[in-house]
Amino acid sequence: MLHMEGPLLTIDVGSRRVETESIDDVLGSFIGGRGVATRLAHERIPFDADPLGPENRLYFTTGPMQASSMSFTGRTSATAVSPLTDGLLSANAGGFVSRNLTGTRNAVVELVGESDDPLMIHVREDGVTFEAVPHLAGAEVPTVTEYVETEHDLGPENVVCIGPAGENLVRFACIMTSETRAFGRGGLGAVMGSKNVKAITFDGDASPDVEVDAEAATIHREAATSDHIMKRQGTASVTDLANEIGSFSTRYFEDVSYEAFENINGDAVEAKKYKKGTCSQCAFACKLPTRDEASGVETEGPEFETIMAFGGNCEVDDIVSIMQSNQLCDRLGMDTISCGNAVAAYLKANDAFGDDELIHETVRKIAAREGDGDLLAEGIHRFHDELGVEDWTVKGLSFSAHDGRTLNGQGLGFATANRGGDHMYATFYAYEYPLVDASEAFEPSGLSAAKARKLVELENKRALEDCGVVCRFSRGMMTAERFEKLFDADFDDLLDVGARVVELERHFNNQRGFDRADDTLPYDLPDFDAALDVYYETRGWTDRGIVPDDELGAVSAD
Repeated sequence: MLHMEGPLLTIDVGSRRVETESIDDVLGSFIGGRGVATRLAHERIPFDADPLGPENRLYFTTGPMQASSMSFTGRTSATAVSPLTDGLLSANAGGFVSRNLTGTRNAVVELVGESDDPLMIHVREDGVTFEAVPHLAGAEVPTVTEYVETEHDLGPENVVCIGPAGENLVRFACIMTSETRAFGRGGLGAVMGSKNVKAITFDGDASPDVEVDAEAATIHREAATSDHIMKRQGTASVTDLANEIGSFSTRYFEDVSYEAFENINGDAVEAKKYKKGTCSQCAFACKLPTRDEASGVETEGPEFETIMAFGGNCEVDDIVSIMQSNQLCDRLGMDTISCGNAVAAYLKANDAFGDDELIHETVRKIAAREGDGDLLAEGIHRFHDELGVEDWTVKGLSFSAHDGRTLNGQGLGFATANRGGDHMYATFYAYEYPLVDASEAFEPSGLSAAKARKLVELENKRALEDCGVVCRFSRGMMTAERFEKLFDADFDDLLDVGARVVELERHFNNQRGFDRADDTLPYDLPDFDAALDVYYETRGWTDRGIVPDDELGAVSAD
């Protein structure tokens, strides 16, 4: 089985000690990316670790596909215990840093401990150096990258960093790279902030000893020549369809469609797009550099999720206002979904939907933990009672778009996802929109045993992609046969790797008190409990959603 090559580099940011060790057995069993980080985290992070304490560990990983020049591989994975969900969580980001991390010869970079002073870490092929950066305390993301370019002759593609939100331990703070690409969900920026690490640079051009099958070139060619609407509009292209079928959350989840959607849809975004944007090595080029000449707002996006959170959910019908919210979150280092939903909850509590000025002021206050922003920075699950609004989260993570009240299989997927209300954990929504091939499509309404079993398969496949590391948008081209060629293994064996990753995450979370009671939704779905029973049975877990001890031996075996 193809897997990443290289050692584990452990950096204790408190003692400034650096250690390197072989993890060939873990790489051989879990390929790379999310899988390897999950296996290491399960072994090395105490089950009772405080997410914002020095004992939590933050992992940056790539996979064997980062040794290729194939499209859909410009991604890096990050893993830690989340300060938002309190469970083990992985997020990945696009951009260009993945090849630079791979170029340092390390398969995994692990941070542990806590620095007394703001710190920048430089990881190169020949070692690690530490730089005190007290002058960057409170700096926004572009200021950090400008400093790195000026002082170290490295670009934004060499940097992962946090903005003020991460320093102030906002529970949905991001880690940013290439200035506008985010390790978005779950608050990993706050984990980095708790360690007082402002930025890490990766600088190297080594090539891992990984040979990727020639099928990669075929996929790359198809990505370059395909005529896909995402090349023009990114994920914003789904706005019209989602709104039409009632899957576009609006006014803090009061409604499932928005009457003003045409002002903020894919066409509106495309009208502001001024050039192409992509990730490392990718010819699909689905990113959205946008600019509004009148206001001077320039950002990358908004993508569909941001349009939902800061658009429909805040009752905003001005695409430039949403662009400004997007820009603020990128500069301050916050997840646009969690931040937008938190702001929407605040607007609902204050009967202030559509107030652009208040929205942008509140975003800034959240990042600074100033005034009401200090409460909102805790996340909806922790503040909803005080504001008198419903808790629209799963496991503390607020919902992304693709509303589960209409797409019921996606609703089940929100409930079971180890990281909470996130659509990318299984991407079940893609099988309930009327676009998928009829042989694979499901009716959006209702739950069944077939949906529950399909959900298991999709979670496993998405985990496999995150081990690769391969972008979600490759799904139309990454067939089972191509996985087999690229990873030199039977597809069922590869899916088993994904299953073991999901189960290790679940077992870790079980030890932190998670069980069936956490696999729930703030709304009722027909036959939900029966479908959840089938899901657990298919996975071999107990009816309480717990991984049995005898199952764990097989899951974690190297």
